Amino acid sequence: MLDVGDGHLVYWEVCGNPDGKPAVTLHGGPGTGCSTGLRRYFDPDRYRVVLFDQRGCGRSTPHAGEPEADLSANTTDHLIADMELLRERLGIEKWLIFGGSWGSVLALVYAERYPDRVSEMVLMGLATGRRRETDLLTRGLGGVFPEAWARFRDGVPEEDRDGDLAAAYHKLLMDPDPVVHEKAAADWCAWEDAVIPTSPPYKSFESPKFRLAFARLVTHYWSQGSFLDEGVVLREAKKLAHIPAVLAEGSLDLGNLVGTPWELAHAWPGSELVIIDEVGHSTQDEPMRDVLIGATDRFAS
Repeated sequence: MLDVGDGHLVYWEVCGNPDGKPAVTLHGGPGTGCSTGLRRYFDPDRYRVVLFDQRGCGRSTPHAGEPEADLSANTTDHLIADMELLRERLGIEKWLIFGGSWGSVLALVYAERYPDRVSEMVLMGLATGRRRETDLLTRGLGGVFPEAWARFRDGVPEEDRDGDLAAAYHKLLMDPDPVVHEKAAADWCAWEDAVIPTSPPYKSFESPKFRLAFARLVTHYWSQGSFLDEGVVLREAKKLAHIPAVLAEGSLDLGNLVGTPWELAHAWPGSELVIIDEVGHSTQDEPMRDVLIGATDRFAS
Protein backbone atom coordinates (compact mmCIF):
# COMPACT_ATOMS: atom_id res chain seq x y z
CA MET A 1 0.00 0.00 0.00
CA LEU A 2 1.46 3.35 -1.10
CA ASP A 3 0.55 6.44 0.94
CA VAL A 4 -0.14 9.04 -1.76
CA GLY A 5 -1.50 11.71 0.56
CA ASP A 6 -5.00 13.15 0.99
CA GLY A 7 -5.81 10.15 3.20
CA HIS A 8 -5.47 7.74 0.25
CA LEU A 9 -3.54 4.45 0.18
CA VAL A 10 -2.98 2.95 -3.28
CA TYR A 11 -2.60 -0.81 -3.66
CA TRP A 12 0.23 -1.98 -5.93
CA GLU A 13 2.02 -5.21 -6.82
CA VAL A 14 4.97 -6.27 -8.96
CA CYS A 15 5.03 -9.53 -10.94
CA GLY A 16 7.46 -11.33 -13.23
CA ASN A 17 11.24 -10.98 -13.39
CA PRO A 18 12.68 -8.50 -10.83
CA ASP A 19 15.41 -7.71 -13.38
CA GLY A 20 13.05 -7.59 -16.36
CA LYS A 21 11.91 -4.69 -18.52
CA PRO A 22 9.65 -2.41 -16.42
CA ALA A 23 6.03 -2.06 -17.51
CA VAL A 24 3.00 -0.54 -15.80
CA THR A 25 -0.63 -1.45 -16.48
CA LEU A 26 -3.44 1.10 -16.28
CA HIS A 27 -6.91 -0.33 -15.76
CA GLY A 28 -10.09 1.06 -17.20
CA GLY A 29 -13.24 2.58 -15.81
CA PRO A 30 -12.27 4.76 -14.07
CA GLY A 31 -12.89 2.34 -11.24
CA THR A 32 -12.50 -1.25 -12.43
CA GLY A 33 -9.31 -1.90 -10.46
CA CYS A 34 -6.42 -4.00 -11.70
CA SER A 35 -6.88 -7.74 -12.19
CA THR A 36 -4.69 -10.81 -12.45
CA GLY A 37 -5.62 -10.96 -16.13
CA LEU A 38 -3.55 -7.85 -16.85
CA ARG A 39 -0.40 -9.83 -16.05
CA ARG A 40 -1.07 -12.29 -18.83
CA TYR A 41 -0.13 -9.92 -21.66
CA PHE A 42 3.53 -9.99 -20.55
CA ASP A 43 6.22 -12.66 -20.71
CA PRO A 44 7.08 -13.09 -17.00
CA ASP A 45 10.66 -14.04 -17.84
CA ARG A 46 11.27 -10.76 -19.64
CA TYR A 47 9.09 -8.21 -17.84
CA ARG A 48 8.85 -6.62 -14.42
CA VAL A 49 5.13 -5.80 -14.43
CA VAL A 50 3.67 -3.17 -12.09
CA LEU A 51 -0.07 -3.22 -11.40
CA PHE A 52 -1.98 -0.81 -9.16
CA ASP A 53 -5.54 0.05 -8.22
CA GLN A 54 -6.25 3.71 -8.94
CA ARG A 55 -7.60 5.85 -6.10
CA GLY A 56 -10.96 4.80 -4.72
CA CYS A 57 -11.23 1.35 -6.28
CA GLY A 58 -9.99 -2.22 -6.09
CA ARG A 59 -7.94 -2.66 -2.93
CA SER A 60 -7.06 1.03 -2.59
CA THR A 61 -8.59 2.95 0.30
CA PRO A 62 -10.82 4.76 1.05
CA HIS A 63 -13.09 2.88 -1.36
CA ALA A 64 -15.64 4.78 -3.43
CA GLY A 65 -18.13 1.95 -2.89
CA GLU A 66 -18.56 2.74 0.79
CA PRO A 67 -21.99 4.22 1.66
CA GLU A 68 -20.43 7.68 1.88
CA ALA A 69 -17.44 8.73 -0.23
CA ASP A 70 -15.38 11.88 -0.74
CA LEU A 71 -14.02 12.12 -4.28
CA SER A 72 -12.56 15.62 -3.97
CA ALA A 73 -8.98 14.27 -4.06
CA ASN A 74 -9.61 11.96 -6.98
CA THR A 75 -8.79 13.65 -10.30
CA THR A 76 -6.61 12.95 -13.31
CA ASP A 77 -3.84 15.07 -11.81
CA HIS A 78 -3.96 13.01 -8.62
CA LEU A 79 -3.70 9.74 -10.56
CA ILE A 80 -0.74 11.01 -12.60
CA ALA A 81 1.02 12.08 -9.41
CA ASP A 82 0.37 8.64 -7.91
CA MET A 83 2.02 7.00 -10.92
CA GLU A 84 5.11 9.17 -10.56
CA LEU A 85 5.34 8.47 -6.83
CA LEU A 86 5.09 4.72 -7.47
CA ARG A 87 7.69 4.86 -10.25
CA GLU A 88 10.11 6.67 -7.97
CA ARG A 89 9.41 4.31 -5.06
CA LEU A 90 10.25 1.32 -7.27
CA GLY A 91 13.40 2.93 -8.66
CA ILE A 92 12.23 2.72 -12.28
CA GLU A 93 13.74 5.16 -14.78
CA LYS A 94 11.47 4.32 -17.73
CA TRP A 95 8.58 1.94 -18.14
CA LEU A 96 6.37 0.63 -20.91
CA ILE A 97 2.76 1.73 -20.41
CA PHE A 98 -0.06 -0.71 -21.12
CA GLY A 99 -3.63 0.58 -20.85
CA GLY A 100 -7.12 0.25 -22.23
CA SER A 101 -10.24 2.42 -22.40
CA TRP A 102 -9.94 4.93 -19.52
CA GLY A 103 -6.47 3.44 -19.00
CA SER A 104 -5.51 4.67 -22.46
CA VAL A 105 -6.58 8.21 -21.52
CA LEU A 106 -4.48 8.10 -18.36
CA ALA A 107 -1.55 6.62 -20.28
CA LEU A 108 -1.65 9.37 -22.90
CA VAL A 109 -1.86 12.16 -20.34
CA TYR A 110 1.03 10.70 -18.34
CA ALA A 111 3.20 10.24 -21.43
CA GLU A 112 2.56 13.78 -22.65
CA ARG A 113 3.57 15.17 -19.27
CA TYR A 114 6.52 12.81 -18.72
CA PRO A 115 7.62 11.65 -22.19
CA ASP A 116 11.14 10.85 -21.00
CA ARG A 117 9.74 8.33 -18.48
CA VAL A 118 8.05 6.18 -21.14
CA SER A 119 9.87 3.57 -23.23
CA GLU A 120 6.93 2.25 -25.31
CA MET A 121 3.14 2.17 -25.19
CA VAL A 122 0.54 -0.50 -25.92
CA LEU A 123 -3.02 0.86 -25.86
CA MET A 124 -6.41 -0.58 -26.74
CA GLY A 125 -10.07 0.50 -26.62
CA LEU A 126 -8.76 3.93 -27.51
CA ALA A 127 -10.03 7.11 -25.87
CA THR A 128 -8.64 10.59 -25.26
CA GLY A 129 -10.99 11.91 -22.57
CA ARG A 130 -12.93 14.29 -24.82
CA ARG A 131 -16.50 15.27 -24.05
CA ARG A 132 -17.61 14.07 -27.47
CA GLU A 133 -16.44 10.57 -26.54
CA THR A 134 -18.33 10.46 -23.25
CA ASP A 135 -21.36 12.23 -24.76
CA LEU A 136 -21.49 9.45 -27.35
CA LEU A 137 -21.63 6.86 -24.59
CA THR A 138 -24.27 8.62 -22.51
CA ARG A 139 -26.52 10.04 -25.22
CA GLY A 140 -25.28 9.46 -28.77
CA LEU A 141 -25.82 5.70 -28.63
CA GLY A 142 -29.45 6.19 -27.67
CA GLY A 143 -30.51 5.69 -31.29
CA VAL A 144 -28.52 2.44 -31.50
CA PHE A 145 -29.96 0.95 -28.30
CA PRO A 146 -33.25 2.86 -27.92
CA GLU A 147 -34.97 0.61 -25.40
CA ALA A 148 -31.95 0.29 -23.09
CA TRP A 149 -31.25 4.02 -23.42
CA ALA A 150 -34.82 4.94 -22.53
CA ARG A 151 -34.45 2.97 -19.29
CA PHE A 152 -31.08 4.63 -18.67
CA ARG A 153 -32.42 8.15 -19.31
CA ASP A 154 -35.49 7.54 -17.17
CA GLY A 155 -33.25 6.61 -14.24
CA VAL A 156 -32.75 10.33 -13.51
CA PRO A 157 -35.40 12.92 -12.60
CA GLU A 158 -37.40 14.22 -15.55
CA GLU A 159 -35.95 17.73 -15.27
CA ASP A 160 -32.41 16.32 -15.75
CA ARG A 161 -33.05 14.08 -18.75
CA ASP A 162 -32.12 16.63 -21.41
CA GLY A 163 -28.88 17.67 -19.73
CA ASP A 164 -25.61 16.02 -18.75
CA LEU A 165 -26.66 12.49 -17.83
CA ALA A 166 -23.32 11.70 -16.20
CA ALA A 167 -23.75 14.68 -13.88
CA ALA A 168 -27.37 13.75 -13.16
CA TYR A 169 -26.40 10.20 -12.29
CA HIS A 170 -23.47 11.38 -10.18
CA LYS A 171 -25.82 13.44 -8.03
CA LEU A 172 -27.96 10.35 -7.40
CA LEU A 173 -24.93 8.15 -6.78
CA MET A 174 -23.62 10.49 -4.09
CA ASP A 175 -26.99 10.66 -2.34
CA PRO A 176 -26.59 9.27 1.20
CA ASP A 177 -29.83 7.28 0.89
CA PRO A 178 -28.88 3.67 -0.04
CA VAL A 179 -32.14 3.20 -1.94
CA VAL A 180 -31.24 6.13 -4.20
CA HIS A 181 -27.56 5.45 -4.81
CA GLU A 182 -27.90 1.68 -5.17
CA LYS A 183 -30.64 2.01 -7.81
CA ALA A 184 -28.59 4.62 -9.70
CA ALA A 185 -25.55 2.32 -9.68
CA ALA A 186 -27.58 -0.60 -11.01
CA ASP A 187 -29.14 1.57 -13.74
CA TRP A 188 -25.76 2.99 -14.79
CA CYS A 189 -24.09 -0.41 -14.96
CA ALA A 190 -26.98 -1.92 -16.92
CA TRP A 191 -26.40 0.75 -19.58
CA GLU A 192 -22.64 0.04 -19.54
CA ASP A 193 -23.39 -3.60 -20.35
CA ALA A 194 -25.91 -2.64 -23.04
CA VAL A 195 -23.41 -0.58 -25.07
CA ILE A 196 -20.90 -3.45 -25.27
CA PRO A 197 -23.12 -6.04 -26.97
CA THR A 198 -20.17 -8.06 -28.27
CA SER A 199 -19.16 -9.05 -24.71
CA PRO A 200 -21.04 -10.96 -22.00
CA PRO A 201 -22.35 -8.99 -19.00
CA TYR A 202 -19.48 -7.72 -16.84
CA LYS A 203 -19.33 -10.18 -13.95
CA SER A 204 -17.98 -7.63 -11.47
CA PHE A 205 -21.24 -5.69 -11.81
CA GLU A 206 -22.86 -8.44 -9.72
CA SER A 207 -21.22 -6.86 -6.64
CA PRO A 208 -23.21 -3.89 -5.24
CA LYS A 209 -20.05 -2.36 -3.75
CA PHE A 210 -18.21 -2.64 -7.07
CA ARG A 211 -21.18 -1.19 -8.99
CA LEU A 212 -21.38 1.80 -6.69
CA ALA A 213 -17.65 2.58 -6.77
CA PHE A 214 -17.45 2.13 -10.53
CA ALA A 215 -20.50 4.27 -11.31
CA ARG A 216 -19.45 6.99 -8.88
CA LEU A 217 -15.95 7.22 -10.32
CA VAL A 218 -17.02 7.11 -13.98
CA THR A 219 -19.66 9.81 -13.53
CA HIS A 220 -17.29 11.89 -11.37
CA TYR A 221 -14.73 11.96 -14.19
CA TRP A 222 -17.11 12.20 -17.13
CA SER A 223 -19.17 15.02 -15.64
CA GLN A 224 -15.92 16.99 -15.22
CA GLY A 225 -14.58 16.38 -18.72
CA SER A 226 -12.05 13.89 -17.27
CA PHE A 227 -10.47 16.91 -15.52
CA LEU A 228 -8.75 17.80 -18.80
CA ASP A 229 -8.85 20.76 -21.16
CA GLU A 230 -11.05 19.69 -24.05
CA GLY A 231 -9.01 18.09 -26.83
CA VAL A 232 -5.66 18.55 -25.07
CA VAL A 233 -4.55 14.93 -25.54
CA LEU A 234 -4.82 15.11 -29.32
CA ARG A 235 -3.29 18.58 -29.47
CA GLU A 236 -0.22 17.46 -27.55
CA ALA A 237 0.19 14.02 -29.14
CA LYS A 238 3.19 15.33 -31.10
CA LYS A 239 5.15 15.13 -27.83
CA LEU A 240 4.97 11.34 -28.17
CA ALA A 241 6.70 11.16 -31.56
CA HIS A 242 9.78 9.42 -30.14
CA ILE A 243 7.77 6.75 -28.26
CA PRO A 244 7.10 3.49 -30.17
CA ALA A 245 3.45 2.49 -29.80
CA VAL A 246 0.89 -0.08 -30.86
CA LEU A 247 -2.70 1.22 -30.83
CA ALA A 248 -5.12 -1.73 -30.99
CA GLU A 249 -8.79 -1.15 -31.75
CA GLY A 250 -11.67 -3.51 -32.43
CA SER A 251 -13.58 -2.72 -35.60
CA LEU A 252 -16.86 -3.17 -33.66
CA ASP A 253 -15.88 -0.85 -30.79
CA LEU A 254 -18.66 1.76 -30.79
CA GLY A 255 -16.19 4.41 -29.65
CA ASN A 256 -15.03 4.41 -33.29
CA LEU A 257 -18.14 6.38 -34.19
CA VAL A 258 -16.44 9.65 -33.27
CA GLY A 259 -13.19 8.73 -35.03
CA THR A 260 -10.87 8.67 -32.03
CA PRO A 261 -8.51 5.86 -33.18
CA TRP A 262 -7.80 7.51 -36.51
CA GLU A 263 -7.45 11.00 -35.05
CA LEU A 264 -5.01 9.74 -32.42
CA ALA A 265 -2.89 7.79 -34.91
CA HIS A 266 -2.82 10.79 -37.26
CA ALA A 267 -1.74 13.13 -34.45
CA TRP A 268 0.94 10.74 -33.14
CA PRO A 269 3.85 10.43 -35.60
CA GLY A 270 5.24 6.91 -35.71
CA SER A 271 2.40 5.18 -33.86
CA GLU A 272 1.02 1.95 -35.33
CA LEU A 273 -2.77 1.61 -35.48
CA VAL A 274 -4.04 -1.97 -35.72
CA ILE A 275 -7.75 -2.44 -36.49
CA ILE A 276 -8.96 -5.91 -35.51
CA ASP A 277 -11.96 -7.26 -37.41
CA GLU A 278 -15.07 -8.47 -35.58
CA VAL A 279 -13.80 -7.40 -32.15
CA GLY A 280 -15.49 -4.84 -29.92
CA HIS A 281 -14.47 -2.99 -26.75
CA SER A 282 -12.80 -5.98 -25.12
CA THR A 283 -9.39 -7.54 -24.56
CA GLN A 284 -10.91 -11.02 -24.14
CA ASP A 285 -11.29 -11.88 -27.82
CA GLU A 286 -8.43 -14.01 -29.12
CA PRO A 287 -7.48 -11.74 -32.05
CA MET A 288 -7.10 -8.78 -29.67
CA ARG A 289 -5.08 -10.86 -27.20
CA ASP A 290 -2.77 -11.95 -30.02
CA VAL A 291 -2.09 -8.35 -31.08
CA LEU A 292 -1.43 -7.18 -27.51
CA ILE A 293 0.88 -10.07 -26.64
CA GLY A 294 2.65 -9.68 -29.98
CA ALA A 295 3.29 -6.03 -29.14
CA THR A 296 4.69 -6.68 -25.67
CA ASP A 297 6.83 -9.55 -27.00
CA ARG A 298 8.24 -7.26 -29.67
CA PHE A 299 8.96 -4.45 -27.21
CA ALA A 300 10.56 -6.84 -24.71
CA SER A 301 13.75 -6.76 -26.72
